[in-house]
Amino acid sequence: MISLTDIQAAASRIAERVLRTPALPNDTLSQATGADVVLKLDNLQPTGAFKERGAANRLAQLSVGERARGVIAMSAGNHAQAVARHAQLAGVAATIVMPKFTPATKVTRTAAFGAEVVMHGETLADAAAHAEVLARDRQLLFVHPYDDPAVIAGQGTMALELLDDAPELDALVIPVGGGGLLAGCLIAATSIRPGIQVFGVEVEAYAALAQTLAGRTVSVGGPTIAEGIAVRDIGALPLEIVRRRVTDVLVVPERAVEEAIGLLAEGGKIVTEGAGAAGVAALLTFGSRFRNKRVGVAITGGNIDSRILSNVLLRNLLRDGRLLRLHLQIPDRPGVLADIAGKIGTSGGNIIEVSHQRLFAASSVQAAELEVMVEARDPTHAEEIVEALEQSYVVRRV
Repeated sequence: MISLTDIQAAASRIAERVLRTPALPNDTLSQATGADVVLKLDNLQPTGAFKERGAANRLAQLSVGERARGVIAMSAGNHAQAVARHAQLAGVAATIVMPKFTPATKVTRTAAFGAEVVMHGETLADAAAHAEVLARDRQLLFVHPYDDPAVIAGQGTMALELLDDAPELDALVIPVGGGGLLAGCLIAATSIRPGIQVFGVEVEAYAALAQTLAGRTVSVGGPTIAEGIAVRDIGALPLEIVRRRVTDVLVVPERAVEEAIGLLAEGGKIVTEGAGAAGVAALLTFGSRFRNKRVGVAITGGNIDSRILSNVLLRNLLRDGRLLRLHLQIPDRPGVLADIAGKIGTSGGNIIEVSHQRLFAASSVQAAELEVMVEARDPTHAEEIVEALEQSYVVRRV
């Protein structure tokens, strides 16, 4: 079994290779949740995620023969980049198997570290099976992303650092994929601060750990923005550790993850991927469980495609009422568009996009349909814009 001593040894072993990331209080989240929130910013690691820790610790312990043969890993991105980077630093050949759905950003960055990237399968499980075949055929050392004692000990260094910087925490909130990070942090946190609460977080589409602990048949799948924790199989070793030590596993909806990404970007100036923001999503979803507590939240990764980030921010603006999609039935005569633009402008709104349809959508040849996207300061301002338009037109919010 892994001990605090193993995690402390890992911290010493990887100190020159992995960044000691800051643990910073966040007023925006504290005000939004009623908790005293400290964020552990492992999105600032060189590869943009906490996976640096476990990969560095595992590769630092390769034998001479293992170094000569090379290593192989499977990952949706962050473990891939971490293994590729630390293999490059150690002068070891690396092969990485990635599912076909892996974001392009992570694929490109992994290849940039000199690894051979093999795209295979629709899921992590498919990629894992293919990686095991290649490992046998090529006699490569398989570096498991979470079911490996050295990897788990490396991941536990996150909690070691966090509790060194913020020793009075009442609770930790840790995203869960295969369970390696949660297991390592559980060992470190409960050894250093007995009685601390440690929560795992999963998304609804991939709640394998919550289902397993509840004794239910694991059923996962479907699209999720948190692809970094879209894991079907919890590791055997992490599961053994988690069963004995975890406070609870919280399951959050997809929308909460998107809201967390937006809140971190706007309120904290912190860029996170879906999996990296899952801990914050848990605070937003289960606020009553953390109110008036000192809570450390692991921000586990920041590798999000720019297009996805842009879409998430726009979707959040729509939900918050700061971006309006308005549909208007208007008379087809000169000056109407100018009148509508004037009303929006006088109300302080900013027109983002306009679609004007005469021929196909309108109910009468004398009418037209207009769809306009408008930026507002806040929901109250949005209502003011709509009310100004409703004085002269029939308006429907889409």
